[in-house]
Amino acid sequence: MGEDTEPTDDAEPRSGGDGDSDQFADLTETDLRETFERADYVAEDDIVTTVLLALRLGKPLLVEGEPGAGKTELAKVLAEGLGEELVRLQCYEGLAAENALYEWNYTKQLLAVQASESGVTEGSDAAGDGSTVADESSVFSEEFLLERPLLRALRAGGDAPPVLLIDEVDRADEEFEALLLEVLSDFQVSVPELGTVRAPTPPVVVITSNRTRALSDALKRRCLYLYVEPPTFEKEREIVRRKVPELDAAVAAELCGVTRRLREEPLLKRPGVAETLDLARGVAALGADRDGGLSRSELRTLLGTVLKEAEDVERVSDDLLDDLVAAASEAREAVAESDGGEPTGRTEGDADDPT
Repeated sequence: MGEDTEPTDDAEPRSGGDGDSDQFADLTETDLRETFERADYVAEDDIVTTVLLALRLGKPLLVEGEPGAGKTELAKVLAEGLGEELVRLQCYEGLAAENALYEWNYTKQLLAVQASESGVTEGSDAAGDGSTVADESSVFSEEFLLERPLLRALRAGGDAPPVLLIDEVDRADEEFEALLLEVLSDFQVSVPELGTVRAPTPPVVVITSNRTRALSDALKRRCLYLYVEPPTFEKEREIVRRKVPELDAAVAAELCGVTRRLREEPLLKRPGVAETLDLARGVAALGADRDGGLSRSELRTLLGTVLKEAEDVERVSDDLLDDLVAAASEAREAVAESDGGEPTGRTEGDADDPT
């Protein structure tokens, strides 16, 4: 990073000139809610309001919550709903600047330099791909630059700037957070050979975290904050209904009852909404038309859709399976009663499935 762009600790994010994002000045809460509705994303008032403020103020949005809560999906829905490109940076331990910002195409540079030293004249195809090289200094030009997600998002501005998703930032090292400060403070990065690259229009930035470690105060100050609460039973059932419409309401309720009961166990990895959807899609793939409820044998074969650790699968004893069947039945009956219908489900003999 160049010294001229070193961010101060109290730096404010740069927006569309006056501190607000002119692009979203006319965006209303109703418009945003309709965007979520079209994408079948179930968003409560706090999600809609916080996202709207982030868009209007031109500030990054930091979204924290348990794995599988729909944090990444939020950024995807925004990109799709706003008609913008999604640029995703998946974070991991050891993530370095060259993987997040840019790096030089060293192979192409080497070929160009070797060709120049061999007397290749200006205007010839030195790199072998139709490009030309005049001298060695030109190997640090645009044609040799490999854009990585952060730089790509800054340079892709225009009438419709992209949505930059920095996913699972808590997986990266604290040093990477320091790298983000310049980007999030001024929406610019320094390329020593080319100068400072500034975004003509700041991207929409969504940062997600599973809270596996605490993030720095400096990073948090540059963002608006949203914590995605674990879904209620009704919200999760609505998500399943929208994402897997081939399942009827009673089956969707059963599956949500199963995952809700599993979350009460001391599992290594508790199932999130993503796992509930996997379970729902699994049931749908095996046959969505059913009059009775889930059986122990069905649940046993479907455990791999909701439990992703061997120790968790082994923890599911026959007694726990009975509890899961009972939870599914109770959820099914509760939904049937609330919908004004007759409770439907298994017979008493189904609950005693010996498998």
